[in-house]
Amino acid sequence: MRILHTADWHLGQQFHGHDRLYEQQRFLDWLRTLIVARKIDALLIAGDIFDVASPSIRAQRLLYDFIVELHHQCPALTIVMIAGNHDSGARIELPAPLMQSLRTHAFGRLHWCSTATGERQPNLDDLCVPLTDANGAVRAWCLAMPFLRPSEVCQHPLDYAERASALHHQLCEHGIAQRQPGQALIAMAHLHLQGGKVSEDSERPIVVGGEEALSSSALFPAAIDYVALGHLHRAQQVGAAHIRYAGSPYPLDFSERHYHHQVIELTLQDDLLPPELYVHEVPLSVPMVIVGPIALEELPAALNDLPEPEAPDRRDTWPWLQIRVRLEAPRPDLRHHVEQCLSDLKVRLVALTAHYPSDDDDQQQALQAEQQLAEMGPEGLFIHHWQQRYGQPPDEQVQQDVAWLIQHVHDEEDA
Repeated sequence: MRILHTADWHLGQQFHGHDRLYEQQRFLDWLRTLIVARKIDALLIAGDIFDVASPSIRAQRLLYDFIVELHHQCPALTIVMIAGNHDSGARIELPAPLMQSLRTHAFGRLHWCSTATGERQPNLDDLCVPLTDANGAVRAWCLAMPFLRPSEVCQHPLDYAERASALHHQLCEHGIAQRQPGQALIAMAHLHLQGGKVSEDSERPIVVGGEEALSSSALFPAAIDYVALGHLHRAQQVGAAHIRYAGSPYPLDFSERHYHHQVIELTLQDDLLPPELYVHEVPLSVPMVIVGPIALEELPAALNDLPEPEAPDRRDTWPWLQIRVRLEAPRPDLRHHVEQCLSDLKVRLVALTAHYPSDDDDQQQALQAEQQLAEMGPEGLFIHHWQQRYGQPPDEQVQQDVAWLIQHVHDEEDA
């Protein structure tokens, strides 16, 4: 039996005001071809399917056309997908009844039920999906936990790590209790695991307040054979070899242009566990290029080395370009000059920055201060302002209240 793990598609992403539907369509076409060629039995999509909670119609069509076409080519394939922190859980699971006819299971939120005694319990049965091989035999179970929003599982963000860990562990124990000998257990989740390497510029924090990273030992018992994770865009294992982030299938920012973008294939041989793992590198359809920092007079020569687009007559195939120019003083005509250099080239300039001499201490300090403020985030800015005004940081209760308010705003935006 073969299972494919992928995550963080971010369909519909706007990159500096430009859509990336061409690149995303190319990835989905490649993925469908791979699934057919490798005779994959199950596809696991570990969250952040869309880039925003309210994706465009064209972005949604990419997903649903892919599922329909894939089902026509591979009618026995099982697809399991969960919502990530960028997704609207309600939107992800809205078409779930229709997608079941396509052997697709979509989980947007953790649902709760009341016991006979009135106790509130998570509904875990629906999150345990049997995965069958070509003969229809159940060879594995996918324990598919969608992203847990703080407002859904706890009354305060500082309790999030403990409560979320307990729910993931509870789902794993539920799956352990129902599996049969020889069946693999695969936990799928969208979260930030302690020890995971975060991308520089493109990953939204899951929880305001810095308490988002969870411990793998608290979540996943030893009986779990593979952990299929989403959220971190860099493909990586965290601790044990069977705990993996698939990573994003294409760079979502210039800082990710050198990542090894991939999907992970799991192979179950007879009753042997754990599964064998194989990585498939995703081909890059549109390059991301950074030129510089470089002197302005050196720019024309540097532009000679830019990659050629695969379809020069299509603008959406042209490389993404960031240019960093070294200047002694500000130049109001900088953009005009750079655009003249690019006038005959098939590229899309989406970022142009000026870099000034490092011996100007005042300027360097101002730039560093601006960067530090940008990195603080809303909660850090509040604490910084409070300390500037009152001479000491706010007490713990004030910080907790602010963290809760900011998280509430994030939840409202993503609802």
